[in-house]
Order: sequence, then C-alpha cells, then structure tokens
Amino acid sequence: MTIYIVIITCIVSILGFYNQTLTNQLIFEPYTVHKYKQWYRFFTCGLLHADFIHLAVNMFVLYSFGTAVEQYYAMAFGYPKSIWMYLLLYLSAIGAANVSTYQKYMHSSNYRSLGASGAVSAIVFIFILFKPYQKIYLYGLLGLPAIVWGIAYMFYSWYMNQKATDHVNHEAHFFGAIYGILYTIVFKPALFIFFIKQLFWFV
Repeated sequence: MTIYIVIITCIVSILGFYNQTLTNQLIFEPYTVHKYKQWYRFFTCGLLHADFIHLAVNMFVLYSFGTAVEQYYAMAFGYPKSIWMYLLLYLSAIGAANVSTYQKYMHSSNYRSLGASGAVSAIVFIFILFKPYQKIYLYGLLGLPAIVWGIAYMFYSWYMNQKATDHVNHEAHFFGAIYGILYTIVFKPALFIFFIKQLFWFV
C-alpha cells in the first residue's frame, strides 16, 4: 500500500508543479474550506508538495517507515484487515493533522498549506510505538534510538510552531504524530502496554 501512496502522491505533486489551477483546487485553504465548505481540501492537500525536494524527503521517509509499519499492522490486526487499517490511518491522518490549523486560520484568506508531512509524521511515530529503541541514523552518521529522535522532533515542531517564522506548518507535524499513536492504540489498546514493556524491558 505504501508504494501505491508514494506513486499517486508523486504523480499529483509533479502535475501540480506545472499546473497552478490543479494546485489551487487541491491545496488546503482554511478560509475557503470554511466559506465554501470544501472539506475535501483537508485531504487533497496531502497530494501536493512545494517543490521536488519537499516531495522527495516526504516520500523517502514515508517509504522507509511505511513499509515497516505495514508489516507491524499485519501482525497487530491481521491480514488483509491491516491493509485497510493502514490506508484509513494515512488518509485520516492528513485531515486530522490539519484540524488545528483550520481552527486557527479559518478567517484568514491568505493562508495556504500543502504536503503529506502530517500523515508521514503519523507513520513515523507508529514505527516508534512498535520499535522505540530501533536505531535511526541521521544522514547515515548519527544513530540514536527512535524514541530519542521522536522526542526531539516533537519538541522541535512545538518550538518552531511557536516561532512561526519559516512558513512551514509545524503544527500539522506535531498533531499528525500524536494522531498516529492514538489511532493505533484506540484500535489495539494492548499495543500501549506493549510499548511500555519495551521502554522498561530492563526493569
């Protein structure tokens, strides 16, 4: 499923690079959503990206962690139910990550947002839920447990959202990560106990 999401997202994003009309129709605009009830924008914005670098980074992270999460979901929920659970997770995470942004900017006509980062954050943090001590290497050099990177990422997202100086929707990253964990635990509460046991295996 991850590979299909990557392919579809790449196709739509690249089309959007060269077709401003398409981008305007799909991008997340809280004001437009509020005024014209175009709720689909909560989800279609995840198919768009600002440029090739933005697209490449998101899709690389999605593919790297998404394929692993698909396997963990298969073990947790059983196959083929896990496929639909995963797809629902990804789609709903795009929308859920934008809820706070919508509430904040629904009366601001000049705010726009795009990208799959909220859903990608959800996928990454589900990986952390299953494998908190799995080492993740930054640029292939600095290897730290996934839980450490996760905490650092959450703090960074919160801090940058407070500064609001780089035109990146860090709020969506933050809430996307939280949503991914909650979604998984709601459907499989035992995974929370599994996570805690992994954290304190040495006790």
